[in-house]
Amino acid sequence: MVYNEKLAAMIREALKNKRNITEKKMFGGLAFMLKGKMFCGIINDDLMVRTGPENYEKALSKPHSRPMDFTGRPMKGFVYVAPHGYKTAKALSRWITFGLDYVSNLKK
Repeated sequence: MVYNEKLAAMIREALKNKRNITEKKMFGGLAFMLKGKMFCGIINDDLMVRTGPENYEKALSKPHSRPMDFTGRPMKGFVYVAPHGYKTAKALSRWITFGLDYVSNLKK
């Protein structure tokens, strides 16, 4: 599995004080999960963020984001963020929070 190890370390650092976070290798990359629900991940050098359908367009309006097209068809509710979109700890934290907020409000 190929994913950006530096980005993985940055995400781990950003999440160090959060509880119930796990990691799982999937999609050919690495996924970060809250109570078993994926909220972000890494595919190659891209950050993958789970936005949910209601925040999908809002996420796409942000610089350096694009539809997640893992299978060749965009998956509504997930976006990819290119490296320039998460190059600072603050920017990365905003994206992580975006995903965490979504899965925190999901029903079982």
